[in-house]
Amino acid sequence: MQISRVKRSKSTARMAYDRLSPIYDGLAGSSETRFMRLGVQMLSIEAGESVLEIGCGTGKALVELYHLVGEAGKVHGLDLSQGMLQKSSDRLSKSGVAHGVCLLEGDGTYLPYQSESFNAVFISFTLELFDTPEIPVVLEECQRVLVPGGRLGVVAMLKTEPPGTIVRLYEWLHDKLPAYVDCRPIDADTMIQAAGFKVDKQQIRSMWGLPVEMVVASKE
Repeated sequence: MQISRVKRSKSTARMAYDRLSPIYDGLAGSSETRFMRLGVQMLSIEAGESVLEIGCGTGKALVELYHLVGEAGKVHGLDLSQGMLQKSSDRLSKSGVAHGVCLLEGDGTYLPYQSESFNAVFISFTLELFDTPEIPVVLEECQRVLVPGGRLGVVAMLKTEPPGTIVRLYEWLHDKLPAYVDCRPIDADTMIQAAGFKVDKQQIRSMWGLPVEMVVASKE
């Protein structure tokens, strides 16, 4: 299956999300939130666990993850954009859970955490932002920071074969307007298995006619 490439640079992405951060929830938040919540539910987070979210954005999932791990657990959020991290920080403070969440600026291709640090890693509408050659690197980093038996949860737009009309239109926009439509549908399930994970759960839903795949996999 041919997956489109990501043409914009990381610095361009960082600046774009810094600019979008004040209005991001209004643009895409409500649509993405229900899939994010389903992905979190599928990950079966338990009290006391340590969880990392890559691409934490405005922090909606971080609040939910904190309530699941409780005071005995720990939640970490990583994002490339300082603007998004500030929105996360504001949301965590307003929710009264800032003390239980650690935010850090960083890139998913090089996770600034020790090996075997987390029981679970969550990635929602973020894996498809990485260029195709980078995705295996991100997943390898997830393998590294997960404890044996740890879980990876991914929510991502799905590239079907053959692609439907909406997917083809989205990919066309991604090709013509890479600075504005910087993500694209991918085949997360296949990529996750290729990285050495064992897929335990999978669901496929639809968002605006775009297939959305939710996968939970374990580190063997």
